[in-house]
Amino acid sequence: MSARVLVVDDILPNVKLLEAKLSSEYYDVLTATSGDEALLKVAQDNPDLVLLDVMMPGMDGFEVCKRIKQNPATAHIPVVMVTALTDSVDKVRGLEAGADDFLSKPVNDIALMARVSSLVRLKMTVDEWRARENTATQLGVVDETTSVMDEPIDNARILVVEDQNFESDKIAETLHRDNHNVIPVENGMKAMEYASQHDFDLLVISLNLKKEDGLRLCSHLRSNERTRAIPIIMIATEEDMERVARGLEIGAHDYIMRPIDRNELLARTRTQIRRKRFQKRLRDSYENSLEMAVRDGGTGLFNRRYLEVHLQKKLDDGWESSKNLGILILDIDHFKDVNDTHGHVVGDEVLKVFAERLLDNLRGFDLVARIGGEEFIAILPDVPTGKALFIAERLRRSIADTPVQCSAKDKMLSITTSIGGAIIEPGQHTVQTVLDRADKALYEAKNGGRNCTVFESIGKLDPDKYKQELRREAG
Repeated sequence: MSARVLVVDDILPNVKLLEAKLSSEYYDVLTATSGDEALLKVAQDNPDLVLLDVMMPGMDGFEVCKRIKQNPATAHIPVVMVTALTDSVDKVRGLEAGADDFLSKPVNDIALMARVSSLVRLKMTVDEWRARENTATQLGVVDETTSVMDEPIDNARILVVEDQNFESDKIAETLHRDNHNVIPVENGMKAMEYASQHDFDLLVISLNLKKEDGLRLCSHLRSNERTRAIPIIMIATEEDMERVARGLEIGAHDYIMRPIDRNELLARTRTQIRRKRFQKRLRDSYENSLEMAVRDGGTGLFNRRYLEVHLQKKLDDGWESSKNLGILILDIDHFKDVNDTHGHVVGDEVLKVFAERLLDNLRGFDLVARIGGEEFIAILPDVPTGKALFIAERLRRSIADTPVQCSAKDKMLSITTSIGGAIIEPGQHTVQTVLDRADKALYEAKNGGRNCTVFESIGKLDPDKYKQELRREAG
């Protein structure tokens, strides 16, 4: 996995040693020998990971990490603090400053490479969602950018897998400080059962379970669709370092060594919960922006952008399957008069009711979109000609036969619609060509008195011809 790693240390031999180790694994290594230089390179070169020494003259590593994490443009970059300090207080201080891990010198090569690889993978995932969010922002559908450090760290649901009761109790008691809902289980079977039924923000798994392999449980949870995105913190002993490295390789996010330091557990837990919520916010933001990008804000129907892509696909499908496609273009009659007489609030209410009636009277797999002020299109895949005519007339009657309840003076407003239709037989067609054919039929319907349906090559439909069939369907 190629990635750019920034190594920050004021002692040149330390820099060269880490640079050699990382380069041998084909990482692109940048270096800095002071806090100021580190911040400059983070801003200019956008590294995928920062290996940061704590004890530096001037600006120490804690302050450098804090500044990286306070900047929304760089807060998502993983930071691993590397130091000779072994006091748990210093470790917790680094984690609370936003560091993703804290490695002690001399650095264990296995731990270093496993941690670098794991955090680079996570960074690339976040980069993808941030890129999508940035696109959405440029489209104008997302206007809020926040940092991973802004995410809340309390009230999470946490599953703890530990078969030593005193350790399980200690973990639960510690996590309750942040008002977490902690569910302890003693084995993998119960863990899988709970995870299949409930949503969790974090999984804490012992690698020292007496009767089963905790690492294998991590693997199962990571490969399961429901749980693969939930962060995992492994609990291990110093002798488990190779298994910890393997756990990071298969997708676990972090680890803590026994004996468990309560403050370190809280700090690591907060880091994982904060990161998970940040990624979820990015994902939700993108999905919402995607929805906004293809939906009409006034009616909730698909917009023209989505319609054209969908219609082209349906035309291609029809060519391959030899099935007809129905195109209906609907226009609300005299809609300008509604706005001029009753105001735009009533006009918006009419549009919403119109959209609802179209949806109510189409088949579940038909598509309806709003493409203009009062103009709508319905796409009817795999439809016989007779069925398309019937659906069009049903849509027209659903609008004309029942007044719209709204905030107009009389509370009820009668409206009608003109419909133009075309049956598209299998062949090579462009989106614009088929829309033009239906639009020409709509033009004839509007010139023919409105509140009627006209189909290409068929002409104006006789409403009486469909009355009995409509009554039979309603009855």
